[in-house]
Amino acid sequence: MAAHRRSRQRPVGGTTARAAVTVVLAGTATAAGFDGAAHAAPRPAPAGADVDRLYREAEVATEKYNGAKEKADSARERLRDLQDETARAQARLNKAREALGTVAAAQYRAGGLDPALRLMLSDDPDAYLDGAALAERAGSRHHAELGRVRAQLREIEKLRGAARVEVKTLTTRRSELGRHKRTITEKLSAARQALSRMSPEERAGITGVPGRAARSAGGTARDTALSQAPNARAAQAVAYAHQKLGSPYVWGATGPDAFDCSGLVLAAYRSAGVSLPRTTYAQIDAGRRVSRSELLPGDLVFFYSGISHVGLYIGNGQMIHAPNPSAPVRVAPVDQMPFAAATRVV
Repeated sequence: MAAHRRSRQRPVGGTTARAAVTVVLAGTATAAGFDGAAHAAPRPAPAGADVDRLYREAEVATEKYNGAKEKADSARERLRDLQDETARAQARLNKAREALGTVAAAQYRAGGLDPALRLMLSDDPDAYLDGAALAERAGSRHHAELGRVRAQLREIEKLRGAARVEVKTLTTRRSELGRHKRTITEKLSAARQALSRMSPEERAGITGVPGRAARSAGGTARDTALSQAPNARAAQAVAYAHQKLGSPYVWGATGPDAFDCSGLVLAAYRSAGVSLPRTTYAQIDAGRRVSRSELLPGDLVFFYSGISHVGLYIGNGQMIHAPNPSAPVRVAPVDQMPFAAATRVV
């Protein structure tokens, strides 16, 4: 019996011991888990991360605004042309109506009796026959004028229908402009508030302006870029961008004193006699795509997966771009932002 009791006590003791060990291990694991979680806690984002994000979102909205404005301007121009053409068509219609009225009045004055009866009653049958031939010719003119009037009425209705479409398009574009403008305003306001909470040192990292020494030192780099540009127009675009260093960023601006990112490259090539589309989304297709290893001064370099930012490559891994409202037109490394693609315009 004693042996039996001892044999029953061993499992109990073993279970208790195992339970105790399990509790200890569980506690250790829990403590390790908390400790590991503490070490794995994400570090706070850099102070400027929120500002960069807000500026990037504002820039996306800016490019959409620029695209909507370009389409609105085109719709407004088409509407103006249609209105002018409608006015000219109306003038032609009025003239045709006057001619038609003259013919109709002449026929009315000559009509009234059956032609055979008028011939029988006429004192001068020969004169009557001459008059009948004239009336027949007048009738032909009447039908021709009537045909012209009908054609002009159809033309005017077609023009008015096209004008109604353009008015609707213009209204839609204006609505888009307002929506994108509100987004830009909200993002830029939030960025300004975030900047106001940053220390002077943190703000300097975002808003720092290249000093006079940096700009004067850039003369050699500019000359090198001009000599390495593939042609005179690309060199002129680079020279223009260098002249605009320090100019303020203003969304929607295309120069000559302020720019947004796509506005700067548009103005640079405009100075070289090359017309570029207004937005980054269209500018990327304005020339031949080149790889990063093939970059030459004057190439357009695009950033982010949404192609929302563009700069003008100037050689040696550098570009000139209009960053955001807190930073003027400046020189920056191409690898400062996620590179997406590059295009050689000329």
